[in-house]
This record gives sequence, structure tokens and C-alpha cells, in this order.
Amino acid sequence: MPINVTLDIALAKRKVRAKDLAAQVGISETQMSLLRTGKVKGLRFDTLSKICLILDCQPVDIIEYLPDPADLTCDET
Repeated sequence: MPINVTLDIALAKRKVRAKDLAAQVGISETQMSLLRTGKVKGLRFDTLSKICLILDCQPVDIIEYLPDPADLTCDET
């Protein structure tokens, strides 16, 4: 998938613990762990908004797009 989660970098730069961020955002530590490792299929905009507000950052600071031409192929079966 061409989306890479860089939340760990943002947390480290701001010296914020994932556990504390999870509590402030209102998600479980398990959900935060899955998000940090990129093992989620989606991210709600309200969750993204809260993370950005708390970390004083922009979405580009916690997720990045990695172009992959293979994503343009259609997998119809």
C-alpha cells in the first residue's frame, strides 16, 4: 500500500508517549499501537484531526504517500 504511517517520528520529535496520545485522542492503546505500526486499513478524519491538534502538526507529518504505479491496475475477478 502506498500510504506509510510516520506517527512514531512525530511522537519522538515532540517527546509524547503513544499511551498519553491515545488517552487524549480517546482511543485504546491497542488501536494506537496498530496505527503507529501501519496495521490499520483506515483512519477516521476525526481521529486524525485530534492527533494533529494534540501534536500541533499537519496530516503530512504523520502519514505519507509513496507512489506505486501497481495501484492503478484493476483487480477484477
